[in-house]
Amino acid sequence: MDEHQTRPHEGAGEDRLMNLLHSTASRAPATPALLRSPAADGPPSADAAQPAQPWADFGWGRLLFAPALASPADIARTLLQEAPDRRDIALYVESPQLVLAEAPNELFLDPSLLLRHALDALEPLPPPPPGVALRPLATRGDVAAANRLYRQRGMLPLDPATAWAQRQHDALAYFVAEDEASGEVVGTVLGLDHALAFGDPQGGSSLWALAVDPQSRTAGIGQALVHHVMDHFARRGRRFLDLSVMHDNHQAIALYEKLGFEPATGFLVKRKNAHNQRIFDGGSEVAGLNVYARVIVDEARRRGIGVEVLDAEAGIFKLRHFGNEILCRESLTDLTGGVAMSWCQDKALTLRRLSAVGLRVPHQQRAGDVQADAAFLREHGAVVVKPLQGEQGRGISVDVRDEATLAQAVERAAAEGGPVLLEEFCAGEDLRIVVIGYRVVAAAVRRPAQVTGDGRSSVRELIERHSARRAAATSGESRIPLDAETERCLATQGFTWDSVPAEGQVVRARLTANLHTGGTIHDVTAQLHPRLREAAESAARALRIPVTGLDFLVPAVDQPDYVVIEANERPGLANHEPQPVVQRFVDLLFPQTV
Repeated sequence: MDEHQTRPHEGAGEDRLMNLLHSTASRAPATPALLRSPAADGPPSADAAQPAQPWADFGWGRLLFAPALASPADIARTLLQEAPDRRDIALYVESPQLVLAEAPNELFLDPSLLLRHALDALEPLPPPPPGVALRPLATRGDVAAANRLYRQRGMLPLDPATAWAQRQHDALAYFVAEDEASGEVVGTVLGLDHALAFGDPQGGSSLWALAVDPQSRTAGIGQALVHHVMDHFARRGRRFLDLSVMHDNHQAIALYEKLGFEPATGFLVKRKNAHNQRIFDGGSEVAGLNVYARVIVDEARRRGIGVEVLDAEAGIFKLRHFGNEILCRESLTDLTGGVAMSWCQDKALTLRRLSAVGLRVPHQQRAGDVQADAAFLREHGAVVVKPLQGEQGRGISVDVRDEATLAQAVERAAAEGGPVLLEEFCAGEDLRIVVIGYRVVAAAVRRPAQVTGDGRSSVRELIERHSARRAAATSGESRIPLDAETERCLATQGFTWDSVPAEGQVVRARLTANLHTGGTIHDVTAQLHPRLREAAESAARALRIPVTGLDFLVPAVDQPDYVVIEANERPGLANHEPQPVVQRFVDLLFPQTV
């Protein structure tokens, strides 16, 4: 069944819903324009004309101004007009129980909190973080960049045509934060003027869809965007700014309270759909799944595929569709055979197999004999030390150049359990290529964790703050370890934990680029050289593994030279926006749902 079709109800509830749907079908609007022509700045007049329609379309869904709708039935009817792949919100609902009674199986009371900041006594606007500029959305590229951030944060993206058509309407404010050095958009937010949009007699405004690049090294971008929206509407004479935040997002609530927001009255009502499912069903069935399992489960549910969680902590679940059943542990499925698993899990076997089919791999040998280890180091000048079996960058030391450091690195790798490998160090960019169904779906450069000095904070403080932001943005998956390998990396640059880097000075915290040790991921699929694409697909076929993440070292992603260093039998699919890796994964498992 299509996720936006209704389900049958019993008795009077069925009759009421059918009447609502009949009315909806007869008057369902096309994509709505904004509500009224732009007006001069300043508070709304007492006799301001009411808008033609009591909603605004942001591009990811409509915001319904409940006080402008005639009755609970009208609110319910309008919510049932929600378009596919959108998320509509009814704001300031006074009697939500009456709205829910109109369509109890289709609507739900959102548990978000409404917070408000008065705008009549604002302090001077604080400056944005150094190196960051705040400005209105100005180009189609800005829309695409904002959508990249929304996808990274698991939020619904903007419809590009809607956002572009409405970017200059006075009632809507689309803002972005730009990194002045790189020109990249690193934050975005939407604001709505209720006076211009709805003729709101209270003269209010609201903030929506705040998103900050989880990979940015700069602190304070989200706070600066909030201040910018507040200043924008305060200059118009608006009386307050409201926002909505999930009741259990304690970190965000604490930040908003610190900024001076206080609880506001009113309720939010939404329609039950796949995007909202984790809110209205309490998430009990999938509670505890990590982000890598969750993105797959969310996509499966969106397609009507049944989900049964068998072990949430381990990320093990079952997908079922019309008698077809597949067991998954995140992206590892029944389709991956035992031999393929063995080839990928043992890093020495991986490279031996890939070398046998003509692919380029670095030299390796097992560690353990001190003299043989030293000879290998002398032969290659610099080596990588890693556990023979391992994942997520644990126990890996990169660019080891002396025997004392080599001995320490071997000891750290051995602590992860099992044998230890020495590998020829090959300089270059760390490239992850995701292959699904033996075809390249995404490619991303992974860059090691870095922090930027502010002239006041120690390296330890910078790392702790950066880790807190990365952990919050990745559901706890990414943080910089405060361990011996980070200390070694700092020492090679002349830093200790207590060093205070100058403002703007970049400090490398790790040499490995794994997400789990604070690394960042940057999509390069469009720039991938055909030779690299061919090598990745050949490697997947040689290993007989239909879903894999292959790690390359390359001088440049648009050049043909490479070495393959690893194959991951359970690649994370949650960090490759805007490439449709999760969609292609579910396509492979259930092609009939494409």
